[in-house]
Amino acid sequence: MEGLEKAIEQIKEAMPKLDLREHEPMREHCSFKLGGEVRAYAAPKDVFEMSKVMFYLHMNDVSPLTVGRCTNLIIPEEGLDIMVISTENLQKLRMGEQENTIYAEAGVSLARLAQFAQTKGLSGLEFASGIPGSVGGGVLMNAGAYGGEMKDVVDSVVVYYIPDQALTEVKGSDCGFAYRHSNFEKINCAIMGAVFTLKPDEPEAISARMREMNEKRRQSQPLDMPSAGSAFKRPETGYAAALIDQCGLKGYTVGGAQISEKHAGFAVNIGGATYDDVVALLDHVRREVYAKTQVTLEPEIRIYPKGMILVDDWKLKKQNIMDQMMEQAKTRAAADGGQDETKPS
Repeated sequence: MEGLEKAIEQIKEAMPKLDLREHEPMREHCSFKLGGEVRAYAAPKDVFEMSKVMFYLHMNDVSPLTVGRCTNLIIPEEGLDIMVISTENLQKLRMGEQENTIYAEAGVSLARLAQFAQTKGLSGLEFASGIPGSVGGGVLMNAGAYGGEMKDVVDSVVVYYIPDQALTEVKGSDCGFAYRHSNFEKINCAIMGAVFTLKPDEPEAISARMREMNEKRRQSQPLDMPSAGSAFKRPETGYAAALIDQCGLKGYTVGGAQISEKHAGFAVNIGGATYDDVVALLDHVRREVYAKTQVTLEPEIRIYPKGMILVDDWKLKKQNIMDQMMEQAKTRAAADGGQDETKPS
């Protein structure tokens, strides 16, 4: 893609110290241990370096794929002609300016965030201590477990709004949080960090709850195998794992991809799984569950299509807005002129 190639050259020239890897295999980053090469992979050292990378992409009409710990995504083995920007180096973690708050950058793991809160005697993030993702991804999809969700503790989110090329802070109440969803999924932006509001509690009591939740995970989930976390979102009725098990699909295998024999809500890589294996596995499960229960399962894993490109069409949108404004101005002028002609002299 011409715009991407131009952006890469500009970035290399302007930012020679940036951790920029060309033709980077995503299997090295994705928790499912599969995925082909992306055209470029950047891991900025801080928010300002990340903003600069996004500026060059934006000016060349390219949108990046922003990732954290890559715990819930699948990339085709054929690779993708895209730029991936990783938040892995955005690791600032500190107490917030307001009482009982914590600020964490997007690359901080949820486990580290929860542990930090525990040491400070702040409760509310125990549910996140065993979720394998990062703050950015957790906020983006409103991650949750054991009755807790990010929406319960997020006070505000710092985002880089790409159309305006500016950092802005969004209040938690304006994030549009719903089950495994936030409005950030629909906005051309990148999450840079978040402020969490928590409740004081005894560190020992917080630690005990974290141990209990993590022991439940170890007992019930296939943590020893490559996976992308929960394969499907919870449907409106029932639970995905229970429905899959009810349909006799626990252990169902396509190539190297399998519905976990330990927990039917997980798809795992039992060795040599391919992108096509995963797609075929999840498609079969969705069809079987619907045929037997009339419940439609929605994948929680983000599966990126073969041949995908990411285009930032801001110039077209801007032109469309300008065209609309001109048409509105002409319409108003015509209406005003018509009114003037009917006025008595």
